[in-house]
Amino acid sequence: MECPEEILAQIFSYLPLCDRYSASLVCRKWCQTMTYPSVWYYTEVSCEFGTEDHGLQQFCQLLRKVKHLKIVLHQPKEVENRNTAIKVLHYATDRDNRLQNLSISCTGEFPLFYSGEDILRSIEGVCLNETSGLSLREVDFRDMPFTLSASLIRNIASRSPNLQKLYINNMTLVCNVTTDTIKEVLMLCPELRVLGVFYASLSEKVLSVLLDPERRPFALLELYCERTDKYVPAISKEFWTALCERHPALCVNVILNHTLPAKKILKILQPGIPIKTLELITYTYLVKEIQFVADNYCSTLERLVLQTTSSEELNSALVDLALRCSCLREIHCYCVVSRDVVQAFLTSCPDLWRYTLKTVKEPHPWRCTVLR
Repeated sequence: MECPEEILAQIFSYLPLCDRYSASLVCRKWCQTMTYPSVWYYTEVSCEFGTEDHGLQQFCQLLRKVKHLKIVLHQPKEVENRNTAIKVLHYATDRDNRLQNLSISCTGEFPLFYSGEDILRSIEGVCLNETSGLSLREVDFRDMPFTLSASLIRNIASRSPNLQKLYINNMTLVCNVTTDTIKEVLMLCPELRVLGVFYASLSEKVLSVLLDPERRPFALLELYCERTDKYVPAISKEFWTALCERHPALCVNVILNHTLPAKKILKILQPGIPIKTLELITYTYLVKEIQFVADNYCSTLERLVLQTTSSEELNSALVDLALRCSCLREIHCYCVVSRDVVQAFLTSCPDLWRYTLKTVKEPHPWRCTVLR
């Protein structure tokens, strides 16, 4: 009994580009099935020298059928890998493309002083190409560690009025996306409901755009906080309250980098923020901050990551947190804690499914425990 082409197409859709090429060589039927749009709905291309060469030659025209594209650039120090990524981007955004979601990530070694200029220039060129008809709904640059320019983000927004998700919180050393740019993005993209940015790119004036009564419900803010935030006015408790009243389903994810001055932490972490995920990557004493989290985010917090220093005070604060934050699904503490802390989370957090809590030092990297 032969497998129907529709089922084959579904199977092929799970294959990376190089394996799709190999499968297309098996027989004529498989080769014809490879042209089905469902095969190309989601496509991940691994840009590593020699990996995707034949697949790109065979399927370059079919990349226009892709709706969800993820480009994984391995070893950016290799010029050929970067050129492959640029080719994939241009093929997928050619005339009559169907691209809606674009994600670019980089892994491996980078050339010394490499700023990703060739990649960023190609993305901006694609946005400026009016003949392509490109209009994105989701952009994810979180794993592309290049400094993004205000003009690039502005061009993406102006070409994509139906944009719904934008992640530009890529944790680079410098943030060049200004508050004016983010305000313009929010005004150009009225359907935007998920935004990941540097805290330095926001202000109450920017977020006031979301208070518009005609604005669609906003779902998620992801904020990355680092050293430049010491110069940025903190968003007030009163403003967060107003924002949550306007968008009652809003969730906020926050990462506080170790370069952020300790005295700024509790100015950024205002009461009333509906924090779902919090990462305190500070390598400092966090007892006071953990107590604040337990007092203010016990009804919303689902994931907590701590890089801190062991102490009896920390153990007491974590036990109290476990007793009060019953919604926690994940807790990862990268310092040694007491057995009482582990037991408190296991007994008081019924939804906990993954944790990193070590009672003795272990070789790094520490592996988490998965409950279910």
